[in-house]
Order: sequence, then C-alpha cells, then structure tokens
Amino acid sequence: MMNVEQANARAQGFFPGYLGIVFTAVGRGEIEAECPVRADLMAPNGYLHAGAVVTLADSCAGFGCMATLPDGADGFTTVELKTNHLGTTRDGTLVCKAHVVHTGRTTQVWDAEVKHRESGRVLALFRCTQMILYPRTA
Repeated sequence: MMNVEQANARAQGFFPGYLGIVFTAVGRGEIEAECPVRADLMAPNGYLHAGAVVTLADSCAGFGCMATLPDGADGFTTVELKTNHLGTTRDGTLVCKAHVVHTGRTTQVWDAEVKHRESGRVLALFRCTQMILYPRTA
C-alpha cells in the first residue's frame, strides 16, 4: 500500500504537484489532501476556479485508487466524475477527504468532500468511477 511520502513523491512533476496538492493521510480506502488557495488558481472573476476544486478531489480519488488496486492490476483511469459546487473562496486552504464506496475487479467508486479549512464550509461534493486496468495479454 502507498503511504503519504510515496503519494507526495509520485505527485511531483505532474498536475497534482503543479497545483500544490499535498497528501496528508493515506489509508486503505481513504485519503486526505490539501491545497493552498492562490492567485493562479483563480478564475477571471476573482474566485477559486472550479477546475482547481475538481482536480483536488479527483487527485484524492485517483491516489486512493492507486493505493487499493486489486491483485494483478497495473493502473486505472477515471471514466466518470461529477461535482456539486456548493460554495467558493478567495483565500485559505482547501482540504479534501475521500473514501472508497465500491472496490470491484473492474471498477472503483470514490466519494470526496472539499472544504475550506478556515471556515469549515463544504465547497464541493464529488463522486467518480475509475476503471481498473490490467496488463494486456498477447
């Protein structure tokens, strides 16, 4: 199973690392991360871009999936995601907690909640489905 240090090392040089996402807890079936709100994550309207919120939640679900892949699997890809945006912010830190809802041989389903750390307000609810990938046979 992947630990926090491995998750953070794996994120470096890729989109989650670029956005400043830091994983803070990794367990079997659950994962947590945070991301500071900064100017380059804003939309032109001055509020947090929805894509930054989705990326945080999807990264938690994806890294959680990596940590819980079934035997013989060598990867995954997100096949569906949905986000309900309930609020926004201009500052502070985003925190995300994700947990697995379904672990099957061919799919996993993850739910996540993104909050504003300082106020405790829920900013988004997220659900995604990942397809589990296996090595191809000739």
